[in-house]
Amino acid sequence: LLTVLAPGDHLLAQDCLYGGTLDLLNTELAALGIEVTFIDADGAASWAALVRPNTRAIYVESLTNPLLQVADLEAVVEFARTHRLVSLIDNTFATPVNFQPIDRGFDLVLHSATKYLNGHSDIVAGAVIGSREWIDRITHRLNHLGGSLDPHAAFLLDRGLKTLVVRVRHQNASAQRIAERLQAHPAVARVNYAGLSSHPRHERARRLFRGFSGMLSFEVNGGADAADRFMAHTSLPIVAPSLGGTETLLTRPSLTSHAGVDREQRRKSGITDGVIRMSVGLESTDEIIDDLVQALDRGAVSTTT
Repeated sequence: LLTVLAPGDHLLAQDCLYGGTLDLLNTELAALGIEVTFIDADGAASWAALVRPNTRAIYVESLTNPLLQVADLEAVVEFARTHRLVSLIDNTFATPVNFQPIDRGFDLVLHSATKYLNGHSDIVAGAVIGSREWIDRITHRLNHLGGSLDPHAAFLLDRGLKTLVVRVRHQNASAQRIAERLQAHPAVARVNYAGLSSHPRHERARRLFRGFSGMLSFEVNGGADAADRFMAHTSLPIVAPSLGGTETLLTRPSLTSHAGVDREQRRKSGITDGVIRMSVGLESTDEIIDDLVQALDRGAVSTTT
């Protein structure tokens, strides 16, 4: 973003993004004199009215964090071309196994390599994919800012990439079964997973993605207190932030990934205090399901709203 944009420029950004990204856009870019307008990424007809003479780029996520929304990504690419904007997409949740944005026409693809690309929860890294011209310009800016991956972290990332496909394929299949089981449980109010036919953009996801990711989120009846009780009664998942590793993780985004986002903004985005985000690991799918169900069945969560 610091390469694509300059002081006085304007960015269009999806209105439901990772909390750290939102904080960057709302605070750091604003301090640099870069304006941001948040868009409904599912409402392409509304975007043109928001374009300004100084609009330079449009930024979205392939699967949003944490509600797993699927934007009209094909429309984003066409819109960017029509208005001569740089199109950027965070593809961390989908991974290159499930979605390859460059093939769909995006200019720049971003990954938190800390997550699925590494896959073992033991490095902090990032990746940007794009044309040679863009990568040269971004590398030049990165060199000025001092970002550098140490050799051992680079080795660990290379190790993780070797198993990316088999890991993600298992996590896709496991998350699908888990989402279906959670959706069928009376103590669960809703499940957000693009692989479910109940997902509002399931058909779009089927058209775009080869798989639906190992990420899902859900709400149990009873709000934040019930969510905390539920997580306390599980034994297999680790209650912790991060995602995409070998271990199954549970977290409440309102306390972790989106803790820095204003509560009213979270509420408008649909991220209630009771939302639980789940990163499905490589454990036995049956064992994960059994553990989740026993936590729900033990009476830790009320089945009434």
